[in-house]
Amino acid sequence: MTNADILRQKVKSNEIVRVGGAFDAMSAKLVEMHGFDAVWAGSFAISATHALPDASIMTMTEFLHVTTSMVDACKIPVIADCDTGFGGPSNVSHMVKKYEAAGVAAISIEDKIFPKQNSLLDGGKQELISEKEFVAKIIAAKEAKRNPNFMIIARTEALIAESGMNEAVQRARAYEKAGADALLIHSKKNTPDEVFEFADIWDGKLPVVIVPTSYPSIKSSDLQKHKIKMIIYANQTLRASYASMNRVLEQIRNSDSLDSVKEEISTMEEIFKLQKMYELKNEEEMIKQNLKKMGYIS
Repeated sequence: MTNADILRQKVKSNEIVRVGGAFDAMSAKLVEMHGFDAVWAGSFAISATHALPDASIMTMTEFLHVTTSMVDACKIPVIADCDTGFGGPSNVSHMVKKYEAAGVAAISIEDKIFPKQNSLLDGGKQELISEKEFVAKIIAAKEAKRNPNFMIIARTEALIAESGMNEAVQRARAYEKAGADALLIHSKKNTPDEVFEFADIWDGKLPVVIVPTSYPSIKSSDLQKHKIKMIIYANQTLRASYASMNRVLEQIRNSDSLDSVKEEISTMEEIFKLQKMYELKNEEEMIKQNLKKMGYIS
């Protein structure tokens, strides 16, 4: 069973699919260790780890390299945030083939112009491409995938662009008809009211996905009431890492010794376990014993 099959099964069977955001293999592994259903390889977080804007600066190859390291590190499915698809329909087709071959379970593409800017950026440029243009991208993605369970998550930014609820619903219906497997409705409001309104209006069969970055007050118990199937905690790991590293570095810089650093940091043992260092030692011992049996060493 592939990770795409596993994710599709979770979407069908789980009441809520919980997805934890990651920006590298280590953070993805931690998402897995804490029991999330899947990993979100977020473009905002990955861009930030390269000290670059979330504005279509990095290439598909660069994003894929980071995402592949997450796939290799984890057993749970990885969902790749692919922004606007790295170009037109032909680019999307190529992208789907590459990501699926790498073992990614799903990709998310959004209906904004290229280059995009982060949806929550104050004063950011939030413009949509035409419905027809994005439908063409979805069709290209659907035709490119080999496993029917590989998911294409169509993300509409109609509410981000302040185009209205009717536009969001109309686009969602068109994206479903084009062959999308799920709908991500995004909002920059500080309450979940807007996404709840969309979810209550939505009369299609595709599962609804949300990213509650700007409305953290949303409760898990409310998701089922509004037919929301997947929740993505997209960037909390990045922001927590940034804050903690800043505090540690400031304390080290202003201290005479590490003993005076008050910020909680992990032990070396915890990192060794993450790295599977002891499994490596056992493997080396097994090889040594086999070499001894074969007479290569005494």
